[in-house]
Amino acid sequence: MKVLANDGISESGEKALKEAGINLLDNRVSSGHLAQFINDNEVDVLLVRSATKVTKELIDACPTLRIVGRGGIGMDNIDVEYAREKDIYVFNTPLASLRSVAELVFAHFFSLARNLHESNRLMPLEGETKFNELKKSFAKAFELKGKTLGVIGMGKIGMEVAKIGISLGMKVLCYNRTPKTEEVALDFFDGQTVNFSLTSISLDEVITQSDFISINTAKTLHYILDSEEFSKMKDGVFIVNAARGGVLNEVTLLDFIEEGKIAGAALDVFENEPNPELPLLMNPALSLSPHIGGSTIDAQEKIGMELAEQLIKLKLQ
Repeated sequence: MKVLANDGISESGEKALKEAGINLLDNRVSSGHLAQFINDNEVDVLLVRSATKVTKELIDACPTLRIVGRGGIGMDNIDVEYAREKDIYVFNTPLASLRSVAELVFAHFFSLARNLHESNRLMPLEGETKFNELKKSFAKAFELKGKTLGVIGMGKIGMEVAKIGISLGMKVLCYNRTPKTEEVALDFFDGQTVNFSLTSISLDEVITQSDFISINTAKTLHYILDSEEFSKMKDGVFIVNAARGGVLNEVTLLDFIEEGKIAGAALDVFENEPNPELPLLMNPALSLSPHIGGSTIDAQEKIGMELAEQLIKLKLQ
């Protein structure tokens, strides 16, 4: 088994693969040269994160390719159906980055609720001369405890977001395109576990009742949140999108922020990624990050090990 981890793999994952006798190539190949590299080196396993695209054209050009592994949950960058039609085994690591993404959602919520995103911009510029004015302007802040959290998308990340909300004392409402009930367990340091049952309700119910809204869905063909949905929300709502660019309308989001309907929003993903629109980057009501939801040392270690473990199992079959 010859493996190309084109977007990298953690040291622990690399070590596990090599100890299992799997030939891991230490290369990073650009998209224009990837097919030739795979063919020249008779690569049969391609591991990717979000950077490398596994398209129909690449699949057709690489007859030696037997397995494609995606580090992370979403597989938007892989033509999964076509790969499987060609008898290529495709897998991902759905559990490895859950906590990292969910914690980033709340990092943004806390930043928005306490005005940290804006104070971090202004304190270096005006903290010395306008300290008291800044203190007064940032005093309008909120606690999360006792507020209502709306979770759009009841997949694994959505349920991890819900768990953190519950642990903070928030009321949690969930929407899923396909109605469902999920059981979630909160595990504590002393060995105790508390179980909760979450049942989906309508999108209208979620957006009209929530103080904080997190979008945690796969890529969609149409906006989940647009003018109609924004207009139904509570005044002063906070929204975080750490899912995919294009699940909310960024233009109308800014309109509703300017009107004061939406108090603030956070974006970790963008419609025009990796070139976000300038009005988004310049708006002080937005808390922004460059698609780093799953980018923690912890998640990378778990992703690398999960990729390695799945490959080792496949080798032994």
